[in-house]
Amino acid sequence: MATIKLTTEEFKNKVFDYTKHTEWQYAGDKPALIDFYADWCGPCKMVAPILEELSEEYGDKLYIYKVDTEVEQELAAVFGIRSIPSMLFIPVNDQPKMQAGALPKNILKEIIDKELLQTA
Repeated sequence: MATIKLTTEEFKNKVFDYTKHTEWQYAGDKPALIDFYADWCGPCKMVAPILEELSEEYGDKLYIYKVDTEVEQELAAVFGIRSIPSMLFIPVNDQPKMQAGALPKNILKEIIDKELLQTA
């Protein structure tokens, strides 16, 4: 399974429709990681292959989405993205957590295993 690029509309359908709800209500059926990135961003380019590897390793246990902040500016604004890459970690039945910066693979795996998959 590869990473999935999301538009703002797809985000509203698959993750959370912030135009209809004020309280967080995750629409997905398994945990998700969302990478807010830009094509010109060096650290984003370093993280991209790691996310592809993780999507292969975890397969259908979680979704790994990518949101291009240059294209999806409304979505970036809604989440207050000020630095990229920024990762949004979304457990199925809990509040999402945002983490700014390019995280190494071992840290990403640790967060996925402890914060996303154990609560699923």
